Amino acid sequence: MSFIKTYESPFGTMYMRSDGKYLTGLWFKDSRDSSKHIGDHEEKNLPVFEETGEWLDIYFSGKIPDFTPEYKVENLTPFRQQVIDIMNKIPYGKVTTYHNIAAEIAKIRGLEKMSAQAVGGAVGWNPICIVIPCHRVVGTNGSLVGYGGGIQNKVRLLELEKNDMSRFTIPKKGTAL
Repeated sequence: MSFIKTYESPFGTMYMRSDGKYLTGLWFKDSRDSSKHIGDHEEKNLPVFEETGEWLDIYFSGKIPDFTPEYKVENLTPFRQQVIDIMNKIPYGKVTTYHNIAAEIAKIRGLEKMSAQAVGGAVGWNPICIVIPCHRVVGTNGSLVGYGGGIQNKVRLLELEKNDMSRFTIPKKGTAL
């Protein structure tokens, strides 16, 4: 059984999911990410939801939270774990590219190269948006691609973090929208 609670962000309704102890999901209502969270949920107030709500309040106020809600990522492969570990190192207000993450993993694994598309799949698989900062990963050419929470939310999150948005482009068509 999993539990769910809504959170009203400045960007719209979000949902938090938990196994009863850990945060296991965080996503925007009506986003592509919603399809990752299908299943039976019971609405319940839990300490992890209070902690996550406090973290989100601080984040959406434009400040950097000094703690991270306890989370657990289910169905984690070693590759996905590496991608999450790298995403968690991207500082607030900064971005990296799928290519850079692929290069870092290739170096760690002693490979000549790694597929940026494979990294994109792992980034897109992330079930806990914002806390695990997948919105900070962009295309090599500055294209804001690949955000399951919706391109408009990716833009708003990067703006909130005071990124120089003139460096980025928004695709006119495709799955990122």
